[in-house]
Amino acid sequence: MSPVTPFGARLRAAMDARGPLCVGIDPHAALLASWGLDDDIAGLERFSRTVVEALADQVAVFKPQAAFFERFGSRGVAVLERTVADARAAGTLVLMDAKRGDIGSTMAAYAAAFLDPASPLFSDALTVSPYLGYGSLAPAVELARESGAGLFVLALTSNPEGAEVQRALREDGRTIGATMLAHLAAENAGAEPMGSFGAVVGATLGDLSSFDLDINGPLLAPGIGAQGATAADLPAVFGAAVGNVVPNVSRGVLKHGPDVAALRASAKRFADEIREAVAS
Repeated sequence: MSPVTPFGARLRAAMDARGPLCVGIDPHAALLASWGLDDDIAGLERFSRTVVEALADQVAVFKPQAAFFERFGSRGVAVLERTVADARAAGTLVLMDAKRGDIGSTMAAYAAAFLDPASPLFSDALTVSPYLGYGSLAPAVELARESGAGLFVLALTSNPEGAEVQRALREDGRTIGATMLAHLAAENAGAEPMGSFGAVVGATLGDLSSFDLDINGPLLAPGIGAQGATAADLPAVFGAAVGNVVPNVSRGVLKHGPDVAALRASAKRFADEIREAVAS
């Protein structure tokens, strides 16, 4: 597909071809140690390269967590740049998990770092935080549209602390989380086969039938594996919107490294379970 094809269309094609699994690239110190790697640039690079080489032909999306690279300073960011480039060159979509959120020119600069095709960190999509007001995301929304990229907006996250903000009621009686979902539905109106503006909705949250998850866009669902949710939980949590869910698994797959065969077997197992659950 052309690079200017909207992210939502590219993601739909990848999900249909490979299944919807998203695997995190989260090189935190304990995981590097479990792989027998040092917590340094060499370990970071070996880890990231192994994940990409093992899984690039199996998964729809990689989700590198920027913080685990940024903690090494400029050398870590250089590894992140190579990881993004290698993953995209291998045909895997890259969702940068950076959760950026600010206002005005600062938000525009964050957007340029990850959504401008001229940037060495250019990714297919970016996680963003709307809690300075959804309108603060306008520079990222605009640049994503121009570049064919996507956004995943924090809406109903799996961390327990999130509820104090996301479940808070507005004066009109609607929760903040529901408000974010409504904004995203408006962004995606009329998009086919799926819009490019997604929500982050935790797979561990149980019954979400009181929320309208039909935003005509992807729903990134963290929480499967180490956080306790399973593929079988997805239909009950997401209801009719389950076909647009992009389940994210990080530790559940990565703990099997550095053995490439074990990484591939774990990713396949999760993908098969998710495919079966979504189809049932």
